[in-house]
Amino acid sequence: MDNRISWPGPAYNTAPVMAQAEPEMHGTGSRQLEQAHEAILKDYPKMHSMLVVRNGKLIFERYYGNYHAGMLNDLRSATKSIVSLLTGIAIGRGDMSGTDLAVSDTLRSYLHGRSDPQLMRLTLQHLLTMTSGFRWITGSRLGEPLVRNLQRSRRWVPFILNLPLDAENTGCFQYRSSDSHLLPAILSECTGQDAFSYAGQHLFGPLGITHAAWLPSPEGHSMGHIGLYLTSRDIAKLGSCLLSGGLHEGRPLIPQGWLEQAFRKQTDGYPAYGDYGYQFWNGRICGQPYVLAHGHGGQQLWLLPELDAAIVFTAESAVSRWRNPRRLLEQHIIPAMNP
Repeated sequence: MDNRISWPGPAYNTAPVMAQAEPEMHGTGSRQLEQAHEAILKDYPKMHSMLVVRNGKLIFERYYGNYHAGMLNDLRSATKSIVSLLTGIAIGRGDMSGTDLAVSDTLRSYLHGRSDPQLMRLTLQHLLTMTSGFRWITGSRLGEPLVRNLQRSRRWVPFILNLPLDAENTGCFQYRSSDSHLLPAILSECTGQDAFSYAGQHLFGPLGITHAAWLPSPEGHSMGHIGLYLTSRDIAKLGSCLLSGGLHEGRPLIPQGWLEQAFRKQTDGYPAYGDYGYQFWNGRICGQPYVLAHGHGGQQLWLLPELDAAIVFTAESAVSRWRNPRRLLEQHIIPAMNP
């Protein structure tokens, strides 16, 4: 899989194939979905796409501005959720031992003699749930000023491992991209492959995702906090697979047990986004349980398991202010599904 992109513009290709159907064939009102589309035209000038999948079929699809179905989207922090899936696949395959895997055992070559006892106690579980205790700054809209310092450094893993660890905060949730970036580094150490190559073999390839990109860190690891680019339809394919318990065309790709753990509440999150599982948000919206992969600017994959529905939003990512598309679900999309 080619991880190159022509910058600065988004790369594009032919549109991925996905089974489609009319909304009414799957118990969904097209009028309400069109109302969501009209609301985007009026109130969401930075939106790139909106897709609705139900019962495994693409029932609604709209693109905005110059975007179309063959173009890649910058997932921003929704990348984190894909990293969680790859972690679950690796554990299921025996390539990683489990969530009790010690961070220091796997990343020992990056420690350079550091022997902070607290660091020695950190496990994969802490990273997946963002409960490491690394000293970090998180804003009300998940802004992280220290990310700039991380990305300016030449060696990201040592930068993170050398952050102060506050023992009283270990086990308590704080949104930290530092925790997420260590996950693909550990995956690489355990499998000998970067996360993008591993995904190509065990997730993207089987799903038929051939047009994608994932930016590397200076050390050659796939970025764990941001960096993944997918088309809107391929995000929708992932959503359909997740709603099917990790199955694609009858073939298990992601262990169902992992998804159950990743999607359930592992720790308190933030009221504006939900509780936190393994790099996924979760909660209830309009009375429906949801699972959410979320990225800055409004890159979102919503899973509504009881409605067998996945909703994809993509938007301009290089923005300081943006409108959360959650309101579109509350006012139009979920009411269209006659829950």
